[in-house]
Amino acid sequence: MVDEPSPRRSDATRAAILEAARRRFAADGFRRATIRAIAADAAIDPSMVMRYYGSKDGLFAAAVDVALDLPDLGAADPDTVGELLVRQFLALWEGPPTGEILLTLLRSAVADDAVIEKIRQVFAGQVTPAVLRFGSPADAARRAGLVVSQLLGLALTRYVLRLPPVVALTPADVVEQIAPTVQRYLAGG
Repeated sequence: MVDEPSPRRSDATRAAILEAARRRFAADGFRRATIRAIAADAAIDPSMVMRYYGSKDGLFAAAVDVALDLPDLGAADPDTVGELLVRQFLALWEGPPTGEILLTLLRSAVADDAVIEKIRQVFAGQVTPAVLRFGSPADAARRAGLVVSQLLGLALTRYVLRLPPVVALTPADVVEQIAPTVQRYLAGG
């Protein structure tokens, strides 16, 4: 009879693998990160990674699974929706573990075409339904795309390229500068 790991030990192993994978994917990108390196970072045998996640693709999918938890735009004051989205964006990007997950996605997409679909699923799949609650449904996809372009551009310059003038902005500065543009995109202007 094969001994199965206890649930507590299994959960701890899964958590260690995911934490190591997030760090490794963020640092190396999807293509350069290896199962062996991730296993070494988690201080486990590589076969354990495969046991829990099946493949590098399965591990990546688990490591970058993220919910944006966007506010209900339909219930918000229409004049503050851009501000709400920018504040939520900053909270996600600047807080663990979501910020690390989003950074991993963005860095990997810049270097690896295979990750682009995941970014489409995370952002467009979660942003478009939120945008549908605000403004005309006829052009919601276009408006959601513009919102995402603004926010991913901010993410690229603030968190990946780390451009000093953008990094130096306080969260309040970011909201003040970016929210009106996001608001305009949401309103369809």
